[in-house]
Amino acid sequence: MIRAPVRAVTAAVRQLSSGAGGKLGLEGLASKVDLSTARVLIRLDLNVPLSKDDGTTITDDTRLRAVVPTMNFLKAQGASVVIATHIGRPKGEPDPAFSVQPVLGRLSELLDTDVRRADDCVGDDVKNMCTNMPQGGVTLLENVRFHKGETKNDKAFAEALARSSGANAYVNDAFGTAHRAHASTEGVVKFIDGPAAGGVLMEKELVYIKGAIDDPKRPLTAILGGAKVSTKIPVIESMLDKCDHILIGGGMIFTFYKAQGFDVGGSLIEEDMIPMARDLLAKAEAKGVKMLLPRDVVVADKFSADAEFKMVGVDGIPENWLGLDIGPQSAKEFSDVVKNSSTVVWNGPMGVFEFDNFAKGTFAVANALGDNTNAITIIGGGDSVAAVEKAGLAAKMSHISTGGGASLELLEGKVLPGVAALDDA
Repeated sequence: MIRAPVRAVTAAVRQLSSGAGGKLGLEGLASKVDLSTARVLIRLDLNVPLSKDDGTTITDDTRLRAVVPTMNFLKAQGASVVIATHIGRPKGEPDPAFSVQPVLGRLSELLDTDVRRADDCVGDDVKNMCTNMPQGGVTLLENVRFHKGETKNDKAFAEALARSSGANAYVNDAFGTAHRAHASTEGVVKFIDGPAAGGVLMEKELVYIKGAIDDPKRPLTAILGGAKVSTKIPVIESMLDKCDHILIGGGMIFTFYKAQGFDVGGSLIEEDMIPMARDLLAKAEAKGVKMLLPRDVVVADKFSADAEFKMVGVDGIPENWLGLDIGPQSAKEFSDVVKNSSTVVWNGPMGVFEFDNFAKGTFAVANALGDNTNAITIIGGGDSVAAVEKAGLAAKMSHISTGGGASLELLEGKVLPGVAALDDA
């Protein structure tokens, strides 16, 4: 059964002829250019994980499946499509280990189309291949990061990418790279003589995440975990002006504990962040935001799956022991808050969930999210997604973001370069 809030947001996605956040969407694109005769350059995120054994076997095709709705829309309209993407982090030069070749077969299957691969992403050969592509065809360009100009957003490379594709329209459906001002996400738009729009995935990400922070159904709760306070400070500060509750977990809790005067044993702390942690707690109190830290933690004698471990209160962490998870009392308290929330944004695990003995806090929160069928639940990329999938609860979440860094910056209220480059609706 579809939950009411989710149904409302899904309807909003379908109505995005004017695009999310005031930006052009696919329906808007179709109204501005005849896609049946158009060639579209589309930026996708096909950076799938590959087997460490052979480096060519896809171990998770989630990102490939995520682009199918946009590609099917363009296919139904009769558009010819040129795909720009990246794999891994090559050092600005060709490297077979980061070729797009491994995704070619699976992408062709998902699109039910014989996708052709170019040997490069710019140049005369690429231009000839794209120009001679049959209408309705799909060409996959080689890794754009094989050129240093990609990550530097080099003007000459961006222009070469546009000219080589021969495109007269642009679509960005790579939310996971939208926070980077790269040539294929931002610079290229300036050199395409035609409209620039967001794809289905991009629109969905913006609708869910921006909706959660701009016009949330309350109470709004943010769950923030992970190892370091320093990576989450901008988000915490931003959410203090928006949230009713902020639940803090993961390794960064120990910097907060240190700021409160507790001994943290051998747990991870950021000494230079202690004043900031103290300041954030004071700001939360002044604003009337309930910022909850765990009351108890699971500590271990070493960082290992087979470590000796025990539950202790925050004032009882033994010397040299490491805090690796929130405790059962805290997991229950966090779960109770989640169950009574109407919108929940989660970014960062509660503990070292890769080790079974220290996964209980993370899974307790995940189960609470899954059980709250009346809430909009948004999982913000990275380890949080991995935890939800490991718990087998992905299908119960309203939205699972494809971009960890991009979702964080959107939560902070930042303008994403890849979104700003798109045409206004």
